Amino acid sequence: MLQGLTVLQVTPALDTGGVEQTTLDLVRAIREAGGRALVASAGGGMEPELSARGGELIRLPVDTKNPLTMLANGQALKALMERETVSLVHIRSRAPAFAALWAARATKTPVVTTYHGVYGGRTAIKRWYNGVMTRGDHTIANSDFTRDHVLATHPVTPSDVTSIPRGVDLARFSADLVSPERVAAQRAAFGLAEGDMRPSFLLAGRLTRWKGQGLIVEALAAMDRAGAPPVVVVFAGSDQGRTAYSAELTEAAKAAGLAERVRMVGHCTDMPAAYLACDFALAPSLEPEAFGRTAVEPQAMGRPVLAALHGAATETVVDGVSGWLVAPGSTDAWAEAMTTAALTTPDQRTAMGQAGRERVRRLYSLETMCARTLEVYRRVLKGGGGA
Repeated sequence: MLQGLTVLQVTPALDTGGVEQTTLDLVRAIREAGGRALVASAGGGMEPELSARGGELIRLPVDTKNPLTMLANGQALKALMERETVSLVHIRSRAPAFAALWAARATKTPVVTTYHGVYGGRTAIKRWYNGVMTRGDHTIANSDFTRDHVLATHPVTPSDVTSIPRGVDLARFSADLVSPERVAAQRAAFGLAEGDMRPSFLLAGRLTRWKGQGLIVEALAAMDRAGAPPVVVVFAGSDQGRTAYSAELTEAAKAAGLAERVRMVGHCTDMPAAYLACDFALAPSLEPEAFGRTAVEPQAMGRPVLAALHGAATETVVDGVSGWLVAPGSTDAWAEAMTTAALTTPDQRTAMGQAGRERVRRLYSLETMCARTLEVYRRVLKGGGGA
Protein backbone atom coordinates (compact mmCIF):
# COMPACT_ATOMS: atom_id res chain seq x y z
CA MET A 1 0.00 0.00 0.00
CA LEU A 2 2.83 2.44 0.85
CA GLN A 3 5.53 1.08 -1.43
CA GLY A 4 8.10 3.80 -2.05
CA LEU A 5 6.30 6.36 0.14
CA THR A 6 7.54 8.08 3.30
CA VAL A 7 5.31 8.66 6.32
CA LEU A 8 6.38 11.08 9.04
CA GLN A 9 4.82 10.73 12.48
CA VAL A 10 5.21 13.67 14.87
CA THR A 11 5.20 12.57 18.52
CA PRO A 12 6.42 14.73 21.43
CA ALA A 13 8.59 12.12 23.14
CA LEU A 14 9.36 8.41 23.11
CA ASP A 15 8.96 7.50 26.75
CA THR A 16 6.42 4.98 27.98
CA GLY A 17 2.78 5.75 27.18
CA GLY A 18 -0.13 5.00 24.88
CA VAL A 19 0.70 7.68 22.30
CA GLU A 20 4.28 6.49 22.09
CA GLN A 21 3.35 2.80 21.85
CA THR A 22 0.84 3.49 19.10
CA THR A 23 3.51 5.45 17.22
CA LEU A 24 5.81 2.42 17.31
CA ASP A 25 3.01 0.07 16.31
CA LEU A 26 2.38 2.18 13.20
CA VAL A 27 6.09 2.28 12.41
CA ARG A 28 6.05 -1.49 12.04
CA ALA A 29 2.84 -1.40 9.98
CA ILE A 30 4.24 1.30 7.66
CA ARG A 31 7.39 -0.74 7.11
CA GLU A 32 5.43 -3.92 6.46
CA ALA A 33 3.31 -2.02 3.93
CA GLY A 34 6.47 -1.07 2.02
CA GLY A 35 6.85 2.47 3.29
CA ARG A 36 9.59 4.38 5.04
CA ALA A 37 8.76 5.35 8.65
CA LEU A 38 10.15 8.59 10.09
CA VAL A 39 9.37 9.85 13.60
CA ALA A 40 10.04 13.46 14.60
CA SER A 41 10.38 13.47 18.38
CA ALA A 42 12.46 14.66 21.29
CA GLY A 43 13.25 10.97 21.83
CA GLY A 44 13.31 8.91 24.99
CA GLY A 45 13.58 5.42 26.40
CA MET A 46 11.73 3.75 23.53
CA GLU A 47 14.31 4.76 20.91
CA PRO A 48 15.89 1.27 20.70
CA GLU A 49 12.46 -0.25 20.02
CA LEU A 50 11.80 2.35 17.34
CA SER A 51 15.03 1.38 15.62
CA ALA A 52 14.28 -2.35 15.99
CA ARG A 53 10.96 -1.84 14.19
CA GLY A 54 12.62 -0.12 11.27
CA GLY A 55 11.79 3.46 12.18
CA GLU A 56 14.09 6.45 11.83
CA LEU A 57 14.23 9.08 14.57
CA ILE A 58 14.44 12.74 13.59
CA ARG A 59 15.40 14.36 16.86
CA LEU A 60 13.59 17.66 17.33
CA PRO A 61 12.31 19.42 20.49
CA VAL A 62 8.68 18.97 19.42
CA ASP A 63 7.70 18.38 23.05
CA THR A 64 7.98 22.12 23.77
CA LYS A 65 5.30 24.79 24.09
CA ASN A 66 7.83 27.60 23.77
CA PRO A 67 6.62 29.78 20.86
CA LEU A 68 10.11 30.54 19.54
CA THR A 69 11.10 26.88 19.58
CA MET A 70 7.81 25.97 17.91
CA LEU A 71 8.61 28.42 15.11
CA ALA A 72 12.05 26.84 14.71
CA ASN A 73 10.44 23.39 14.69
CA GLY A 74 8.18 24.50 11.85
CA GLN A 75 11.15 25.50 9.73
CA ALA A 76 13.00 22.29 10.58
CA LEU A 77 9.98 20.13 9.72
CA LYS A 78 9.45 21.97 6.44
CA ALA A 79 13.07 21.33 5.47
CA LEU A 80 12.71 17.69 6.53
CA MET A 81 9.56 17.16 4.44
CA GLU A 82 11.25 18.64 1.40
CA ARG A 83 14.55 16.81 1.90
CA GLU A 84 13.02 13.38 2.54
CA THR A 85 10.08 13.77 0.11
CA VAL A 86 7.56 13.04 2.86
CA SER A 87 4.30 11.70 1.42
CA LEU A 88 2.08 12.05 4.51
CA VAL A 89 2.36 13.51 8.01
CA HIS A 90 0.63 11.93 11.02
CA ILE A 91 0.46 14.32 13.99
CA ARG A 92 -0.18 12.88 17.47
CA SER A 93 -0.14 15.83 19.87
CA ARG A 94 -1.31 19.42 20.12
CA ALA A 95 1.88 21.36 20.86
CA PRO A 96 3.84 20.03 17.86
CA ALA A 97 0.74 20.19 15.67
CA PHE A 98 1.06 23.94 15.07
CA ALA A 99 4.58 23.60 13.68
CA ALA A 100 3.85 20.39 11.77
CA LEU A 101 0.65 21.74 10.20
CA TRP A 102 2.42 24.89 9.02
CA ALA A 103 5.23 22.84 7.51
CA ALA A 104 2.77 20.47 5.84
CA ARG A 105 0.78 23.31 4.32
CA ALA A 106 3.97 24.96 3.10
CA THR A 107 5.03 21.75 1.36
CA LYS A 108 1.51 20.66 0.30
CA THR A 109 1.86 17.42 2.31
CA PRO A 110 -1.33 15.58 3.34
CA VAL A 111 -2.01 15.48 7.09
CA VAL A 112 -3.67 12.94 9.40
CA THR A 113 -4.08 13.71 13.10
CA THR A 114 -4.98 11.48 16.03
CA TYR A 115 -7.11 12.87 18.85
CA HIS A 116 -5.72 10.73 21.67
CA GLY A 117 -7.64 12.19 24.60
CA VAL A 118 -10.65 14.22 25.68
CA TYR A 119 -8.91 17.50 26.36
CA GLY A 120 -10.40 20.04 28.73
CA GLY A 121 -11.72 23.13 26.96
CA ARG A 122 -13.71 25.47 29.16
CA THR A 123 -12.57 28.65 27.40
CA ALA A 124 -12.73 29.63 23.75
CA ILE A 125 -8.95 29.96 23.60
CA LYS A 126 -8.44 26.45 24.97
CA ARG A 127 -10.99 25.01 22.54
CA TRP A 128 -9.18 26.77 19.69
CA TYR A 129 -5.89 25.31 20.92
CA ASN A 130 -7.36 21.80 21.15
CA GLY A 131 -8.95 22.24 17.73
CA VAL A 132 -5.55 22.16 16.05
CA MET A 133 -5.97 18.38 16.14
CA THR A 134 -8.91 18.65 13.72
CA ARG A 135 -7.25 20.92 11.15
CA GLY A 136 -5.59 18.22 9.07
CA ASP A 137 -7.13 16.36 6.15
CA HIS A 138 -8.57 13.68 8.44
CA THR A 139 -8.84 13.11 12.18
CA ILE A 140 -8.60 9.73 13.90
CA ALA A 141 -10.29 9.45 17.30
CA ASN A 142 -9.13 6.67 19.61
CA SER A 143 -12.70 5.63 20.56
CA ASP A 144 -16.32 6.37 19.75
CA PHE A 145 -16.42 8.36 22.99
CA THR A 146 -13.56 10.56 21.77
CA ARG A 147 -15.14 10.94 18.34
CA ASP A 148 -18.42 12.09 19.89
CA HIS A 149 -16.46 14.64 21.91
CA VAL A 150 -14.65 15.93 18.81
CA LEU A 151 -17.90 16.32 16.88
CA ALA A 152 -19.60 18.08 19.80
CA THR A 153 -16.69 20.43 20.47
CA HIS A 154 -15.22 21.39 17.11
CA PRO A 155 -16.72 22.58 13.80
CA VAL A 156 -15.83 19.46 11.81
CA THR A 157 -17.66 17.33 9.27
CA PRO A 158 -18.55 13.87 10.68
CA SER A 159 -17.12 12.14 7.61
CA ASP A 160 -13.74 13.72 8.40
CA VAL A 161 -13.44 11.97 11.78
CA THR A 162 -12.92 8.21 12.06
CA SER A 163 -13.00 6.21 15.29
CA ILE A 164 -10.12 3.71 15.42
CA PRO A 165 -9.67 2.22 18.91
CA ARG A 166 -6.23 1.52 20.29
CA GLY A 167 -4.94 -1.93 19.45
CA VAL A 168 -3.80 -4.60 21.90
CA ASP A 169 -0.73 -6.61 20.95
CA LEU A 170 -2.15 -10.13 21.08
CA ALA A 171 1.30 -11.56 20.47
CA ARG A 172 2.10 -10.26 23.96
CA PHE A 173 -1.26 -10.24 25.75
CA SER A 174 -2.16 -13.89 25.33
CA ALA A 175 -2.63 -16.30 28.21
CA ASP A 176 -1.35 -19.14 26.02
CA LEU A 177 2.08 -17.50 25.82
CA VAL A 178 2.63 -16.87 29.54
CA SER A 179 4.37 -19.67 31.43
CA PRO A 180 3.24 -20.82 34.87
CA GLU A 181 6.66 -19.76 36.15
CA ARG A 182 6.03 -16.15 35.09
CA VAL A 183 2.64 -16.14 36.82
CA ALA A 184 4.11 -17.66 39.98
CA ALA A 185 6.87 -15.07 40.00
CA GLN A 186 4.33 -12.28 39.67
CA ARG A 187 2.14 -13.66 42.45
CA ALA A 188 5.20 -13.80 44.67
CA ALA A 189 6.02 -10.18 43.78
CA PHE A 190 2.47 -9.25 44.78
CA GLY A 191 2.77 -11.13 48.06
CA LEU A 192 0.08 -13.64 47.07
CA ALA A 193 0.94 -16.92 48.76
CA GLU A 194 0.46 -20.15 46.82
CA GLY A 195 -2.35 -21.31 49.10
CA ASP A 196 -4.11 -17.94 49.32
CA MET A 197 -7.60 -18.60 47.95
CA ARG A 198 -9.00 -15.10 48.53
CA PRO A 199 -10.27 -13.43 45.33
CA SER A 200 -7.70 -10.94 44.08
CA PHE A 201 -8.17 -7.71 42.12
CA LEU A 202 -5.49 -5.85 40.13
CA LEU A 203 -5.66 -2.10 39.52
CA ALA A 204 -2.93 -1.32 37.00
CA GLY A 205 -2.00 2.31 36.44
CA ARG A 206 0.07 5.12 37.86
CA LEU A 207 -0.79 6.22 41.37
CA THR A 208 -2.78 9.38 40.82
CA ARG A 209 -6.06 10.37 42.44
CA TRP A 210 -8.25 10.29 39.34
CA LYS A 211 -7.33 6.66 38.66
CA GLY A 212 -9.47 5.72 41.65
CA GLN A 213 -7.16 3.86 44.04
CA GLY A 214 -8.60 5.80 46.99
CA LEU A 215 -12.12 4.85 45.95
CA ILE A 216 -11.17 1.17 45.99
CA VAL A 217 -9.73 1.42 49.51
CA GLU A 218 -13.04 2.97 50.61
CA ALA A 219 -14.98 0.21 48.83
CA LEU A 220 -12.92 -2.47 50.59
CA ALA A 221 -13.71 -0.92 53.94
CA ALA A 222 -17.42 -0.86 53.03
CA MET A 223 -17.23 -4.54 52.05
CA ASP A 224 -15.80 -5.38 55.46
CA ARG A 225 -18.55 -3.47 57.23
CA ALA A 226 -21.14 -5.40 55.22
CA GLY A 227 -19.55 -8.78 56.03
CA ALA A 228 -18.46 -9.52 52.45
CA PRO A 229 -15.85 -12.19 51.75
CA PRO A 230 -12.30 -10.88 52.28
CA VAL A 231 -10.44 -10.00 49.08
CA VAL A 232 -6.97 -8.74 48.17
CA VAL A 233 -6.29 -5.70 45.99
CA VAL A 234 -3.01 -5.01 44.20
CA PHE A 235 -2.13 -1.49 43.03
CA ALA A 236 0.51 -1.90 40.32
CA GLY A 237 1.94 1.41 39.20
CA SER A 238 4.48 4.07 40.01
CA ASP A 239 3.55 7.14 42.00
CA GLN A 240 5.80 9.14 39.62
CA GLY A 241 6.84 11.34 42.49
CA ARG A 242 3.36 11.69 43.99
CA THR A 243 4.61 10.51 47.36
CA ALA A 244 1.92 12.40 49.28
CA TYR A 245 -0.84 10.46 47.50
CA SER A 246 0.85 7.08 47.93
CA ALA A 247 1.37 7.85 51.64
CA GLU A 248 -2.30 8.83 51.89
CA LEU A 249 -3.35 5.49 50.40
CA THR A 250 -1.08 3.59 52.77
CA GLU A 251 -2.47 5.44 55.78
CA ALA A 252 -6.09 4.98 54.63
CA ALA A 253 -5.59 1.24 54.23
CA LYS A 254 -3.92 1.00 57.64
CA ALA A 255 -6.65 3.01 59.34
CA ALA A 256 -9.32 0.72 57.84
CA GLY A 257 -7.48 -2.42 58.94
CA LEU A 258 -6.65 -3.28 55.33
CA ALA A 259 -2.87 -2.99 55.39
CA GLU A 260 -2.40 -6.71 54.67
CA ARG A 261 -4.99 -6.77 51.89
CA VAL A 262 -3.96 -3.65 49.94
CA ARG A 263 -0.67 -4.27 48.14
CA MET A 264 1.13 -1.29 46.58
CA VAL A 265 3.79 -2.95 44.45
CA GLY A 266 5.10 -0.11 42.26
CA HIS A 267 5.80 -0.35 38.55
CA CYS A 268 5.24 -3.78 36.98
CA THR A 269 7.21 -4.84 33.90
CA ASP A 270 5.33 -8.07 33.10
CA MET A 271 1.72 -7.00 32.74
CA PRO A 272 0.50 -10.15 30.94
CA ALA A 273 1.63 -12.27 33.89
CA ALA A 274 0.31 -9.67 36.32
CA TYR A 275 -3.22 -9.98 34.95
CA LEU A 276 -3.05 -13.78 35.18
CA ALA A 277 -1.74 -13.54 38.75
CA CYS A 278 -5.07 -12.02 39.86
CA ASP A 279 -8.70 -13.03 39.37
CA PHE A 280 -10.12 -9.68 38.26
CA ALA A 281 -8.99 -6.32 36.94
CA LEU A 282 -10.18 -2.93 38.17
CA ALA A 283 -10.56 0.26 36.11
CA PRO A 284 -12.32 2.69 38.49
CA SER A 285 -11.17 5.98 36.94
CA LEU A 286 -13.01 8.96 38.41
CA GLU A 287 -12.85 10.79 35.08
CA PRO A 288 -13.87 9.28 31.72
CA GLU A 289 -11.09 7.45 29.88
CA ALA A 290 -10.67 8.28 26.20
CA PHE A 291 -9.81 4.62 25.60
CA GLY A 292 -8.47 2.92 28.74
CA ARG A 293 -6.15 0.07 27.85
CA THR A 294 -6.25 -1.26 31.43
CA ALA A 295 -9.86 -2.22 30.78
CA VAL A 296 -8.98 -3.99 27.52
CA GLU A 297 -5.64 -5.70 28.13
CA PRO A 298 -6.93 -7.88 31.01
CA GLN A 299 -9.84 -9.01 28.84
CA ALA A 300 -7.30 -10.14 26.23
CA MET A 301 -5.78 -12.22 29.04
CA GLY A 302 -9.15 -13.75 29.91
CA ARG A 303 -9.79 -11.77 33.08
CA PRO A 304 -13.16 -10.13 33.88
CA VAL A 305 -12.98 -6.37 34.39
CA LEU A 306 -14.82 -4.01 36.72
CA ALA A 307 -14.82 -0.59 35.03
CA ALA A 308 -16.38 2.80 35.68
CA LEU A 309 -19.57 3.39 33.73
CA HIS A 310 -18.37 6.31 31.63
CA GLY A 311 -16.01 7.13 28.78
CA ALA A 312 -14.79 4.45 26.41
CA ALA A 313 -15.25 1.70 29.02
CA THR A 314 -18.90 1.61 27.97
CA GLU A 315 -17.64 0.42 24.57
CA THR A 316 -14.91 -1.95 25.69
CA VAL A 317 -16.62 -3.77 28.60
CA VAL A 318 -19.95 -5.55 28.18
CA ASP A 319 -21.78 -5.40 31.50
CA GLY A 320 -22.54 -8.86 32.86
CA VAL A 321 -20.77 -10.53 29.94
CA SER A 322 -17.07 -9.64 30.01
CA GLY A 323 -17.15 -7.78 33.30
CA TRP A 324 -19.17 -5.20 35.21
CA LEU A 325 -19.80 -1.50 34.62
CA VAL A 326 -19.98 0.37 37.92
CA ALA A 327 -21.24 3.84 38.87
CA PRO A 328 -18.21 6.19 38.80
CA GLY A 329 -17.05 7.42 42.19
CA SER A 330 -19.67 5.52 44.22
CA THR A 331 -18.16 3.68 47.17
CA ASP A 332 -21.30 1.61 47.72
CA ALA A 333 -21.59 0.65 44.03
CA TRP A 334 -17.97 -0.48 43.90
CA ALA A 335 -18.28 -2.42 47.14
CA GLU A 336 -21.35 -4.18 45.76
CA ALA A 337 -19.73 -4.92 42.38
CA MET A 338 -16.55 -6.29 43.96
CA THR A 339 -18.62 -8.45 46.27
CA THR A 340 -20.59 -9.78 43.31
CA ALA A 341 -17.34 -10.59 41.50
CA ALA A 342 -15.83 -12.25 44.57
CA LEU A 343 -18.87 -14.55 44.88
CA THR A 344 -18.74 -15.81 41.27
CA THR A 345 -17.75 -19.42 40.69
CA PRO A 346 -14.59 -20.39 38.82
CA ASP A 347 -16.73 -21.51 35.88
CA GLN A 348 -18.49 -18.14 35.75
CA ARG A 349 -15.17 -16.31 35.79
CA THR A 350 -13.84 -18.50 33.03
CA ALA A 351 -16.91 -17.88 30.86
CA MET A 352 -16.68 -14.12 31.34
CA GLY A 353 -12.97 -14.18 30.65
CA GLN A 354 -13.49 -16.11 27.44
CA ALA A 355 -16.19 -13.69 26.27
CA GLY A 356 -13.88 -10.74 26.85
CA ARG A 357 -10.97 -12.45 25.15
CA GLU A 358 -12.99 -13.22 22.02
CA ARG A 359 -14.35 -9.67 21.85
CA VAL A 360 -10.90 -8.10 22.16
CA ARG A 361 -9.58 -10.35 19.40
CA ARG A 362 -12.46 -9.30 17.17
CA LEU A 363 -12.50 -5.56 17.85
CA TYR A 364 -9.30 -4.39 19.52
CA SER A 365 -6.39 -6.23 17.97
CA LEU A 366 -3.24 -4.41 16.95
CA GLU A 367 -3.68 -5.72 13.41
CA THR A 368 -7.15 -4.20 13.16
CA MET A 369 -5.95 -0.81 14.41
CA CYS A 370 -3.02 -0.72 12.00
CA ALA A 371 -5.03 -1.91 9.00
CA ARG A 372 -7.72 0.71 9.57
CA THR A 373 -5.12 3.46 10.04
CA LEU A 374 -3.33 2.51 6.83
CA GLU A 375 -6.69 2.62 5.06
CA VAL A 376 -7.13 6.22 6.23
CA TYR A 377 -3.63 6.95 4.89
CA ARG A 378 -4.58 5.44 1.55
CA ARG A 379 -7.71 7.53 1.20
CA VAL A 380 -6.02 10.76 2.26
CA LEU A 381 -3.19 10.13 -0.21
CA LYS A 382 -5.79 9.68 -2.93
CA GLY A 383 -7.28 13.03 -1.98
CA GLY A 384 -10.42 11.61 -0.42
CA GLY A 385 -9.90 13.06 3.04
CA GLY A 386 -9.96 9.59 4.58
CA ALA A 387 -13.74 9.39 4.58
